[in-house]
Amino acid sequence: TSLSTPKKKKRDDGMREHVTGCARSEGYYKIDKKDKLKYLNNSRAFAEEPPADTQVRNPLLRATRSEQRRLLSSFTGSCDSDLLKFNQLKFRKKKLKFCKSHIHDWGLFAMEPIAADEMVIEYVGQNIRQVIADMREKRYEDEGIGSSYMFRVDHDTIIDATKCGNFARFINHSCNPNCYAKVITVESQKKIVIYSKQHINVNEEITYDYKFPIEDVKIPCLCGSENCRGTLN
Repeated sequence: TSLSTPKKKKRDDGMREHVTGCARSEGYYKIDKKDKLKYLNNSRAFAEEPPADTQVRNPLLRATRSEQRRLLSSFTGSCDSDLLKFNQLKFRKKKLKFCKSHIHDWGLFAMEPIAADEMVIEYVGQNIRQVIADMREKRYEDEGIGSSYMFRVDHDTIIDATKCGNFARFINHSCNPNCYAKVITVESQKKIVIYSKQHINVNEEITYDYKFPIEDVKIPCLCGSENCRGTLN
């Protein structure tokens, strides 16, 4: 029996149309030089055309670069390494968690290794004046809130993270801490950032020295370190 082979058709783009639906089932055949050149030109034009998702991402990338340039121009009172670390802290936050602590109540723990002299977390809260801080402290006592999370930035400004803050407020005091607090200035605004003093392992608790002023009424320290002072103040 002799079967008539169907005539090969060409598609609108000039490429050969496969009758069986698969080029491998039709054996080896040559492609004309004209068709090959046309195919290469189409492929080259497609490669030079930017993909659709890049056009969507470009504004986001431009916004990120603009944000970094804005931070660079507004960063004062600190070295370039502080700017770099603050950028890293802003766009790539450390993995941290809070859970029960053997020091006191809740504590903050590292979920990833943290190298020495790295920004761990920013202490976030409401910036208030000393007068407001005194009023809130009395109100918190009347409401039965045992712990108030206030951090002094300078003589005039205090950050209150009692009802509006982040995980940084759970960091406990230690007389032999693995972190320390530092005040940096970004966009003419002072910020408190927690730095690592040494390498911190996974599941290790984040601690720093509260440096409370010396007072007659002592607050007992439960850090349990070898050089524990016995009191926070």
